[in-house]
Amino acid sequence: MLKYIIDGNNLIGKIKLLQKLQSSDKQAAREKLGFLIDNYFSKKKFRVSLHFDGYPNLPINMSSAKIIYSMKKTADEKIKDEISSQKNPKNTVVVTSDNNLKEFARVCSCTVISAEKFASFIMEKGEQNEEEERINSINDIEEFKRIFNGKK
Repeated sequence: MLKYIIDGNNLIGKIKLLQKLQSSDKQAAREKLGFLIDNYFSKKKFRVSLHFDGYPNLPINMSSAKIIYSMKKTADEKIKDEISSQKNPKNTVVVTSDNNLKEFARVCSCTVISAEKFASFIMEKGEQNEEEERINSINDIEEFKRIFNGKK
């Protein structure tokens, strides 16, 4: 099974909306990133770990990923530890734009996706879901009008 290891703070820095939010509310930026990642990986059979620097604040509910806080280490160190512990690193995808981490992951035979590229993937999926919600709400409005206006 494919394993994704995501450098959370690095990814937040590549999504303008989250980058701006992080400057005023780090927890909210992490929660929104968690939502985007959950949305992207829903209905996919991957294992996912999302790494953040520091200590946990309020719990972030995610069904598709495990959140790992670095505590006294750096997130980069924790990510390297996780990469090193993979039984089959060829089935591991590391999401980061940190040059040191990218090089370490490549040396360990992992696939690397830049945070910029991955940000475009998860934002595109989010936009598709928003569009589906708009279409569904239009259909609901039409249905509502049909029922209450007596039109068939």
